[in-house]
Amino acid sequence: MRHMLTISLVLAFCISLTASFAPAADQPKIKALLITGDDVKAHPWKEICEGTKGALAESGRFDVTVAEDWSPLEDKDALAKYDVIVWTRFNAKKLPISEAAQGNLLSFVKDGKGFVVTHLASASFNKWEEWNKLCGRYWVMGKSGHGPRSVFETKIVDKDHPITKGLSAFKQDDELYAKLLGDTEIHVLVTADSSWSKKTEPLAFILEYGKGKVFHSAFGHDGKALATPEVRKLLARGAEWAATGKVTVE
Repeated sequence: MRHMLTISLVLAFCISLTASFAPAADQPKIKALLITGDDVKAHPWKEICEGTKGALAESGRFDVTVAEDWSPLEDKDALAKYDVIVWTRFNAKKLPISEAAQGNLLSFVKDGKGFVVTHLASASFNKWEEWNKLCGRYWVMGKSGHGPRSVFETKIVDKDHPITKGLSAFKQDDELYAKLLGDTEIHVLVTADSSWSKKTEPLAFILEYGKGKVFHSAFGHDGKALATPEVRKLLARGAEWAATGKVTVE
């Protein structure tokens, strides 16, 4: 009898242990809205869209819906079905965004959902103060910049954060963004030394906005830049963290 009880306890423990380490595929998919488009000359946005969508999809954690403008932001109730907004679109053509869409985006994040912004997308609405705060740091034409595109070495600043845990310094073929503006408190995850600014620049970081979480990646000039395994992993992990506060993507 005692032997049978011991076996039962061991089996129960094993089942519990298995459940706690259930693979990401067994978890409900995170619903991501990927906003892309525009800026055809400076950045191949279709490559950026496919690279970003691919990085999210291959993790097995996301169900991605693509929008080529911000019309999904107009309906607050429809927007509520998403867990995270991933914004890669730079508004080069200055497509107007309504006050309703602005308010819905800010409420989406403030109320506890996730936001991800990449590369030049942070420059989309420089005159919109809350957008700048939401991005944490933002590109301003004539002030921010970068040297010639090149292969550069990154540094993992916080090796214990779930987004970067287990990652090592990696080489990236990309534009090394420098002199992004903003004084919002951010937590830096990845940096690189810029020969253009002569400073160490934050290239991946996080922040809180209301009850929501934001992941900002300055990587991603084109498809090639988004092909780096570490950059893809940062995107998937960062989006999952922004949406759920946890990271299961390995």
